[in-house]
Amino acid sequence: MTTAPDDIAIIGAGIIGICTAAILAEAGLAVTVYDRTGICEETSSGNAAAFAFSDVLPLAQKGMLRNLPRWLRDPLGPLSIPPAYLPALMPWLWRFHRSSGARHYETALKAQAGLMRLAEREWLALMQRSNTRSMLREDGSLELYRDQAEFAASLPGWDARDRFGITFRHVEGADLAELQPGLSREFIKGTFVPDWKTVSDPKLLGKAIWAYAESRGARFVQAGVRAVGSGNTIQIDLDTGETRRAKRLVIAAGAWSHRLAGNLGDRIPLETERGYNTTLPTTAFDVKRQLIFSGDGFVITPLETGLRVGGAVELAGLVRPANYERSKAMLTKAQRFLPGLDPSGGREWMGYRPSMPDSLPVISRARANNVFYAFGHGHLGLTQAAATGSLIRDLVLDQTPSLDLNPFRADRF
Repeated sequence: MTTAPDDIAIIGAGIIGICTAAILAEAGLAVTVYDRTGICEETSSGNAAAFAFSDVLPLAQKGMLRNLPRWLRDPLGPLSIPPAYLPALMPWLWRFHRSSGARHYETALKAQAGLMRLAEREWLALMQRSNTRSMLREDGSLELYRDQAEFAASLPGWDARDRFGITFRHVEGADLAELQPGLSREFIKGTFVPDWKTVSDPKLLGKAIWAYAESRGARFVQAGVRAVGSGNTIQIDLDTGETRRAKRLVIAAGAWSHRLAGNLGDRIPLETERGYNTTLPTTAFDVKRQLIFSGDGFVITPLETGLRVGGAVELAGLVRPANYERSKAMLTKAQRFLPGLDPSGGREWMGYRPSMPDSLPVISRARANNVFYAFGHGHLGLTQAAATGSLIRDLVLDQTPSLDLNPFRADRF
């Protein structure tokens, strides 16, 4: 069965796809979103709920690959790689290594900072228009250090943020205890970022943004996409056996996006950062704001719906079974860091973050002129979703983008 072409189709109903749908619908376009599960039912449902506008540092840093033996040996560490997955990962790791060079790193840092400035403006404006501003929490974040060496290692990163006007202050003693009562005494210092924001629950926010998109005429089709083909119109083959067509297409399918891009002749080095968490009842501990344990690679976020303990990076692709020992390891550390935390009644979760070697997303036209890419945001998808939607709108409407998109090209590698 073949239907008449949609004006514009979006593959992926995660936070990137639905923000893009809302903004395109606002522009008067008829939008249809396709997803195999539902609105914000996968990676966008269980993230750490942060609008991390100050998180501008690329993951790749000079000398990081010296840690490769440790990443292979420690399956529960902040960044881990299952040894059996290493051969498949090597091409991505080589590009990751190249991205850590001074010139590439500085380019990525500047591009990320620019995207973050746009993201903050666009999110606040979209929340105002969609009547979701009440879901925003502006309590700041607190990054914590257990010793002087860990604190000293963080300082170059804070110096880099300072160059881009990001506000923060280092705290200790009574100031630290006031920002988060009940912390373990092993933490000697912290860094408070007052402009860091979180949302009351990322899944609920996503569904609220989608309700707004629907009110502007956007439609949803629950079906998986097996393949896409380009031409004067885009062919979209669904797993139901149906074929749909669209005049234009946005691929925002997260960690699966490179497979669809490959159908169109674009080879994009996308990998999967698998993130784990446990969401405890709201009564587990009185956490005042998002706590960031950078040395251990995880965060604790107070949500309307629970207390979320999670993070870390596991580079392990889309097929390997989840290793929920990682969730348990973070929860064990959380009990140590917050004496009195009640670890009972938690729900474990794993999500697939789409990650590029230079930590920058792909926001770009495809090789096919009527296809657009909006994926590869790593652990910053929620943060950058509204900015990505606005930039895709500019590309679709042939307007000058509000940001230089050269660093985000699909063919930059």
